[in-house]
Amino acid sequence: MLNLAGFVKTLAGKVMRDDRGATLIEYGLVAALIVLVVVPTVIILGPLVAALYTGVIGAF
Repeated sequence: MLNLAGFVKTLAGKVMRDDRGATLIEYGLVAALIVLVVVPTVIILGPLVAALYTGVIGAF
């Protein structure tokens, strides 16, 4: 029984030190935040940039 308790304690210690899953979630949240900023910016600025290029081309 003592060996089982030691095994559980060692396993719990390894699990508590393993933060790979937390890092993956953090990277996912950062990527989602970037998408939430970039996509609306492109949608809003896309027609404005197209109009700017059209104006420049029309000037020639």
